[in-house]
Parts: sequence; structure tokens; C-alpha cells
Amino acid sequence: MKNLVFEEGNELSLPVIAGTLSGSPVIVGMLVGIAKTDRRADGTASCKVGEGVASFLVTTTAAVTVGQPIYITASSYALSDAAGTGKELYGHSLTATTGTGAKTLNVRIAHYAVGADTPA
Repeated sequence: MKNLVFEEGNELSLPVIAGTLSGSPVIVGMLVGIAKTDRRADGTASCKVGEGVASFLVTTTAAVTVGQPIYITASSYALSDAAGTGKELYGHSLTATTGTGAKTLNVRIAHYAVGADTPA
């Protein structure tokens, strides 16, 4: 197959925002993932997209339950449990926690971003 670019397609070089470091959550269009490298001079980083579980600092506005949606802000890559303007679904918490503020949560990365994540 001469037209096959990547065998798996889940590890890609993508354009990322300034300051992106290895281990940062990323969103590029509707692709969500984690940077595997720091941002290079050309504005890209190697990223794993669409699957996996990683530990991230998440700003929480209330108690978080297992399975609760976690959102990412495209302009800053900040993660939060609160949906809102400029945020897309990043994944789902695998950690339950009480209280508000910055918490380290294990997050299952979604296969792609969506603006809302409401169970049927």
C-alpha cells in the first residue's frame, strides 16, 4: 500500500501551543492526546492521540466522580471538570475526589473531542 502514511495513526507530529512540554494534555482541532515531546522550534510536538490514561492536574469546581467528563481549554490546554465556552471534552476521570481546586486525577483520554458529553 503505497498510500499508507502511518500504520496505527495514534502517534503524530502536531502543531501545539507555545510552552507545550512532554506530558502536557493537548488538543488540535478535535484530536485530544498527550505531548510525548516538548514543542519544537517548528511549533510541533510528537503526540499520542486518542487513547490511554494519564495523570494530570485538573481544576475542580466540585467533587469529581469516576467517569465524570474532564474538559480542555484549547487556548491554554488547562483541564477542568466544568464545561463551558472554549472547552471541549478531553476525557473522563478515573479518580474520585472531594473539594475544589487543583487536583491530580487519572484521566482516560477520549478518542476525540466533543463540545458536550451528556450521558444518554
